[in-house]
Amino acid sequence: MRIARIAHPAGVAFVAVQGDEAAEIAEHPFGTPTFTGRKWPLADVRLLAPILPTKIIGVGRNYADHAKELGNEVPAEPLLFFKPNTSVVGPNVEIKLPAVSERVDFEGELAVIIGQPCRDVPRARAASVIMGYTIANDVTARDLQKKDVQFTRAKGFDTFCPLGPFIETEFDPSDVRVVTEVDGEVKQDGRTSLMVHDIPSLVEYVSGIMTLLPSDLILTGTPAGVGPMTAGQTVSVTVDGLGTLTNPVANR
Repeated sequence: MRIARIAHPAGVAFVAVQGDEAAEIAEHPFGTPTFTGRKWPLADVRLLAPILPTKIIGVGRNYADHAKELGNEVPAEPLLFFKPNTSVVGPNVEIKLPAVSERVDFEGELAVIIGQPCRDVPRARAASVIMGYTIANDVTARDLQKKDVQFTRAKGFDTFCPLGPFIETEFDPSDVRVVTEVDGEVKQDGRTSLMVHDIPSLVEYVSGIMTLLPSDLILTGTPAGVGPMTAGQTVSVTVDGLGTLTNPVANR
């Protein structure tokens, strides 16, 4: 099922996208969704970030070539960090560049959405706790990341976690292409099969540390090719089977 979150003439709703139509889901999309019977043409609604996560767990240096391009070692265990949920924006919303940073980078990624409360999930059961997958841009103030060492400020600004456009609940993430373009020029071109730690391993590792809740997001890392964005540019992240997430860039 392809799930979206939309703004429609009467408010906000989760919907199942069926062709060019959006069918309203009652309450929330977790578990087996039920429908209200209301529908809208997609052309008449606005796509929002498909989920508002309780928490966002990032995984750093999960592609060896990306670790190498920044002069870092590949960690033996997943390197985790948090982004605040206030950093989330949806498709076509501006990424705002803070004046305090002189270099803000794009990082196109595949994102995992958790579908049920879970803890200590073995990798063999990881798929059973995953609701679906979407596209993310783990925007990072690279100069602040180097200055601070830890990642909170560099990755935590408002608008630094674009998500969307949809959640796919039936999706094989094991070997799909992840491409980032800036003004139509390809900057990143990788495959999820090149992850150092695969998705089942990440779910096992993270859930062994903290309880995961419905809507929690795991950012699975970015391929090589990250680079800076400037105001006036447009950044698009495409994941095969999930579509394209596009956001303009502006000064804050």
